Amino acid sequence: MNADGISRKEALARLASFAEGKRHLVVVGSMNADYTVTTERLPKPGETVNAGPLRVLPGGKSGNQAATAAKLGADVRMLGAVGDDDNAGFLLGELTKAGVNTDAILHVPGASGTTVITVDSHGENTIVYSPGSNGRVSPEYVRDHADVITGAAVLGLCLESPMPTVIEAARIAHEAGVKVLVNDSPFIPELPKELIDNADILLVNEHEMSQLLGIDEPEDGDWDAVDWDAIVAQMAGFGFDQAVITLGGDGSVVIDGGETHRIVPVKVDAVDTTGCGDSFMGTILAGLAAGADLVSSAQVASYVSAYAATGHGAQASYGTTEQVTAKFA
Repeated sequence: MNADGISRKEALARLASFAEGKRHLVVVGSMNADYTVTTERLPKPGETVNAGPLRVLPGGKSGNQAATAAKLGADVRMLGAVGDDDNAGFLLGELTKAGVNTDAILHVPGASGTTVITVDSHGENTIVYSPGSNGRVSPEYVRDHADVITGAAVLGLCLESPMPTVIEAARIAHEAGVKVLVNDSPFIPELPKELIDNADILLVNEHEMSQLLGIDEPEDGDWDAVDWDAIVAQMAGFGFDQAVITLGGDGSVVIDGGETHRIVPVKVDAVDTTGCGDSFMGTILAGLAAGADLVSSAQVASYVSAYAATGHGAQASYGTTEQVTAKFA
């Protein structure tokens, strides 16, 4: 495996270049109001624990990914749906503030998407998701805005939208030669063949990869010691020659062109890991849109997602290029 550690100076220089992309990127999917409380520890089943004040923060995996990329200077177009409740204006306002173009977002009757999040003193969390308006994002809506997708450099997808809609967005992008990055989250163990055939890059964590490929996780948690050549072959057989496997606090591994690249972690004192994975993916989208390769984009994403772990919430914790640079310079 190639060890791809780069200096902070080089990583931050690459980050600055992400704002120079000549084409926009598109994220199709979810926006949620995150109802978040902090506790000393996560409750066990049937247990009640005391928590701090309730905070309502902007979230949703797709909204998070779009906000991260926009804060890094990328030209980001968001496709999705909000309801007619107070959260709708809140979510759109926060995305607009981050720099996301929300002109094509659909407004539907009923509640916007919501999550209920509990965060413990170590920054770990549990999340319960209620789709709301996200479940109303239809294939027809995506087709109505096909021009937004076909003009993009890259399309980002996760699975908080109806699967037929995700597949249709991927198909439109693939047929137009637009690169498609799919995050199998919320995780499903069997991705539809039609989605795999129309996607280019898969992003999963180590647990999800193990379930997808039917492999055992190392008992000691040492992913550096596993047979990555075998994993590359299995991932190709599954349908992806390019993939990113995140390893939590241990960094990530990029599979590209039959080779594996070990991306070293950026160590910080984590406050809240909510949305850090979305920040990682949003950074990769920004990098790809700017013409960076997958490995370089993942190297930079390590810094951006580490910055996010030092703040509370998802979008609320994301930094601009200037803020991330100041943190790690």
